Amino acid sequence: MSSAHSTPDSHYDVVLIGGGIMSATLGTLLHELNPTLRIVIFERLGRFARESSAAWNNAGTGHSAYCELNYTPQREDGTIDISKAEKIAEQFEVSKQFWSFLLKKNFIKNPKNFINTCPHMSLVFGENDGKFLRKRHERMTQSHLFKEMQFTTDHDQLREWIPLIMQKRKPSEFLAATKMDLGTDVNFGTLTRKMGRYLADDSNVDVFLYHAVKDIDPRSDGKWLVKVKDRITQEKHDVTADFVFIGAGGYALPLLESSDIPESDGYGGFPVSGEWLVSHNPELIAKHQAKVYTQATVDAPPMSVPHLDLRIIDGKEALLFGPFAGFSTKFLKEGSYLDLPESVNFKNIRSLFGAWWHNLPLTQYLIRQVAMNKEQRLQHLREFVKDAKEEDWELKVAGQRVQIIKKDKEEGGKLEFGTEVVVNSSGTIASLLGASPGASTAAHAMIQVLEKCFPEKMENGWKEKLKEIIPSYGQNLSENSELTEKVRAYTKEMLELNY
Repeated sequence: MSSAHSTPDSHYDVVLIGGGIMSATLGTLLHELNPTLRIVIFERLGRFARESSAAWNNAGTGHSAYCELNYTPQREDGTIDISKAEKIAEQFEVSKQFWSFLLKKNFIKNPKNFINTCPHMSLVFGENDGKFLRKRHERMTQSHLFKEMQFTTDHDQLREWIPLIMQKRKPSEFLAATKMDLGTDVNFGTLTRKMGRYLADDSNVDVFLYHAVKDIDPRSDGKWLVKVKDRITQEKHDVTADFVFIGAGGYALPLLESSDIPESDGYGGFPVSGEWLVSHNPELIAKHQAKVYTQATVDAPPMSVPHLDLRIIDGKEALLFGPFAGFSTKFLKEGSYLDLPESVNFKNIRSLFGAWWHNLPLTQYLIRQVAMNKEQRLQHLREFVKDAKEEDWELKVAGQRVQIIKKDKEEGGKLEFGTEVVVNSSGTIASLLGASPGASTAAHAMIQVLEKCFPEKMENGWKEKLKEIIPSYGQNLSENSELTEKVRAYTKEMLELNY
């Protein structure tokens, strides 16, 4: 990595803020599309992927919409809408192709360090939810993206799939589940650091750790003045840039606001922290080799869908249950308690108040969650694992997420739960806001940045190069079963997946 004590140049073509999966992905793509670009990455902590991309700060689900029931809502007429699920499944296939390209070019090695096969399952309790899941399964298997999805209500079959969850279940209890063997567990921290190492050591990208970007100001010539502080020497540096990308997790919002672009008006942030119950007990782990998602309770936000997951981190398996929501005024795990109060300004106060007023049940839900003790959390776990014992589970704090609040004509402000790219009209600054499905869709999101910010370059050769990196680029996988099969066979081989 570039030394924390060397000095940044006074000008770069591209400044990337944050050492997470988004900046690493965009930096790698830009360097591949034009190796002569002068690119710099500023990361405020001492290594890549210390915040949202870190392994224990997210669930590691390669979000492919196989198991997340909130991506397939039931319409008023009773039919199931799978359009969002198809989009998310396609986006993850783009990520897998991008990572396969990195392996093929030897930019990174050993895929097993960051991606492993792990079945994705949806599980519901009771006949009513069982009917919904059956209907969802029928609808989803009509799409070739999900044609391998299995469905069962049979206890013997369920005992084979999820022995830990089936322990101590009464034969009369109704459960229904779907299973996709194509699912994956991803260590986004390791993957990001592999890309970071490639950029720092084997490309001409400059990487500065322990360097915090404090302010971004527009210049009269259309360039950006980026104010950077070396957190070790306390030195301050002014860097000009033609293009700036803000991939700073929860800190993206205040930095975007500092740029004064009209597109940032009205955006606010609502920080939510998370906690997991984690088990390292090998006996339990042996009985649960899948990621199992169920439905969110009434009034709970989509990011709080309870799930019991197999995790594979640094070669070691563990089980993770949650998430339990927490609240902190910090925008990053290693941030400041003043982050939230300092983010409020006259441009977004109406949005913030409107979103709060129209989400009172969410506020009450968060208060209940924060007030929970370990025993109460274990009670929730026991809906999954009937005989869960306290000594087998420890509490671990997850990453800090900042949900987006946007202007809304009717409500004043609206809370959003997706991932969003904000770009100014001239395409010289872009920022990624929001949380889930986040890291899983990094390659797709960063290609969006390329399309919005470099349209001329895309037309003049970049599109052709992108097709070499992402074979399905420019085509809809949901409309092309032959291409889907081809792409999946390629990524299965390159990523050493074993479904």
